[in-house]
Amino acid sequence: MKFVIVGFGRVGMRTARTLETEGHDVVVVEQDPERVERATEEGFEVIQGDGSTEAVLEQAGLDTVDALGGLTGDLNTNFLACVVGDAHGCRTVLRVNEDFSDELYEKYASSVDEIIYPERLGAAGAKTALLGGDFDVIADLTEELAVASVKIPEGSPVIGKRVVAVKLPGETRIYAHGRDDEPLSIPLPRTRIEAGDSIAILTDSDTLREVRETLRGEAVAG
Repeated sequence: MKFVIVGFGRVGMRTARTLETEGHDVVVVEQDPERVERATEEGFEVIQGDGSTEAVLEQAGLDTVDALGGLTGDLNTNFLACVVGDAHGCRTVLRVNEDFSDELYEKYASSVDEIIYPERLGAAGAKTALLGGDFDVIADLTEELAVASVKIPEGSPVIGKRVVAVKLPGETRIYAHGRDDEPLSIPLPRTRIEAGDSIAILTDSDTLREVRETLRGEAVAG
C-alpha cells in the first residue's frame, strides 16, 4: 500500500517508520529543512513544502495513494491536508492535540475517516501500567519503539494460547487484544487467542517485522 505522511515530527516520523518496516510505500511531506534532511537520510521519498497546499500534496501522486495522514502539530494544516486527500479518494487520518468539544468534533469528524489524539493514547498506556498492565509505559515515549496491530491468521502458532502468556522476540509487549471486529481492549488473564483476533503490540522498530512473522506463523528471514 502507499501512504502519504504530512509532518515528520514525533508522530509522523514514528508512523512513517512503522509503515516502511511493514513493507509499505511511504511519501513524507514536510517543510522544515532539518526534518526534510532527516527523512531523506532515513531513505524516505520526501516532498518539501506546505502540507496544507494542494499543489504540494499532488506531487505525491495522490490518485495512487491509499491513505493520507495529517500528522503535524498544527490542526489546520492537518485538516486541510485531509480535505485534499479526500478529494483524491484517499483514506484520511487527522491528528489533533487537544480534547474535542462536541462542537469541534462535529466540525472535523464528518470530514475525515479517523481522528487520532496521541496524547490520549499515552494517557491510556499510563493508566494500564498503573493498573498492573504488563508493559513499560515509559517505552511509549521513546522514538525507537513502534506500535502495530496484527491480525492472527489460521495456522498461527499462538492460537489457543493465553494472550498474557505469549512470548515474543525482544522486549515486545502485547498491550491490547480484540476479537474479530470488536474494539481492542486490555486482555483478561484467561483470554485465549483465536484465528481472526487482532493483537496490538509495542516493540522495538528493528524487531517489528520478526514479531509480525512470529504471530502470523511465517518463516522469519535469516
